[in-house]
Amino acid sequence: MELKNKKALVIGMARSGVSSASLLLSKGATVFINDLKPLESFNGELDGLIERGAIAYMGIAPSDIAEEMDLIVLSPAVPSTAPFLQKSKDNGVQVIGELELGYLESKGTFLAITGTNGKTTTTTLVAEMFKEAGYRTRALGNIGVTVAAQALESSDADILVTEVSSFQAETIDQFHPRVAAILNITEDHMDRHKTMENYIEAKLRVYKNLDENDYVVINADDKILKTCTIKTKATILYFGLGNNIEKGAYVKDGYIYFNKGNGPIRICKAEEVYIPGEHNLYNALAAVCVAGAMDVDANDMKNTLITFKGVEHRIETVCVYNGVTYINDSKGTNPDAAIKAIEAMKVETVLLAGGYDKHADFSEFIESAKNGKIKHMVVFGQTADQIASTAINHGYENITRAENMEQAIKIASEIAQPGENVLLSPACASFDMFSDYEQRGRIFKQIAMGLGGNNGEESSK
Repeated sequence: MELKNKKALVIGMARSGVSSASLLLSKGATVFINDLKPLESFNGELDGLIERGAIAYMGIAPSDIAEEMDLIVLSPAVPSTAPFLQKSKDNGVQVIGELELGYLESKGTFLAITGTNGKTTTTTLVAEMFKEAGYRTRALGNIGVTVAAQALESSDADILVTEVSSFQAETIDQFHPRVAAILNITEDHMDRHKTMENYIEAKLRVYKNLDENDYVVINADDKILKTCTIKTKATILYFGLGNNIEKGAYVKDGYIYFNKGNGPIRICKAEEVYIPGEHNLYNALAAVCVAGAMDVDANDMKNTLITFKGVEHRIETVCVYNGVTYINDSKGTNPDAAIKAIEAMKVETVLLAGGYDKHADFSEFIESAKNGKIKHMVVFGQTADQIASTAINHGYENITRAENMEQAIKIASEIAQPGENVLLSPACASFDMFSDYEQRGRIFKQIAMGLGGNNGEESSK
């Protein structure tokens, strides 16, 4: 992609926008940076870009200058449906996302992981399998390190395992991974996509450019994916808990098997997968499919599955205080993800929930809490009243409202008894009170580990 002397506008100056602007500057483009927030609200975070020549167009909508550009790069949080963007496209301006920009300027082999839940765990699992096999591997995308940030450092030998969100998938044009996995689809981000049809369409774009040399990995047990027609030239590999899968990964007689079409290969016992829960068994099967498609050795896959301890903010044990275990599942940003965490609880649990309103339905989430190990729920954030009213309508009344995270943890610590859990699994995004789910999780951990001033160590008080 020729970028030298091109006029490029980057819209949205969070992590993706910063990395896009930096890459464009490195390639010799004239870069304009834009965000609806004023420059001073970034506390100097954009000063480095401006010192390198970026022109700040901050605190206002970019529609006045968009049509003057050769290229517009959207951060994932910026919808591609804005009328001024369509007008710019009609006038010949190229509009792409950060994922697309990073891909076009990168070397190496891309593998893509998408789905409503399990993306980060599966992306990390796949990356660890390739590392175990001796490859130079990077986990990128929605997982935290943007594709644009590593583009200039990438090499032909790299395996680039990329977590792709629905926001990123919206702007896919030429992005062409060697393997594309769709883990599952449940309702999420209705505030952005408006309908399930739009959301599904965005997810399925991940395999848009695959050909007969590539692989699509599909969850054979997912209710929505079963209804989707997968139109592709690529080979389809399925994963699921049944043993009726001809090509892909499955469980039979307690063992995980993989069959690429040349006969089944036994990987390990299903119970040997270190990370707990049925949802993580699905993640493990998906990872086996992706790595197996690329001929990673079975022993390398096994060694990863039996030792990988999970990712931060996903059913992460933080500490034990007064006999109560505190668990951080801040990455439970939608009801289905939180349900998975609830199902993983084996003892009585006080659940912390609530956050940014993505127009989700909390009915199944409440039913899961009602029928699971959730003895009490502490709700906070923008959706607190919605969750509480849904709970009461479903006959679950063990609910307390809190003003913030600190108060929520204090209330939970007073309710939970020795041998029980306090679980943060909000079922909501974090943007009402935090910058992202990571900050939310870190604050939960900080407060939990500071209970009683003992840094989270076991206490008999």
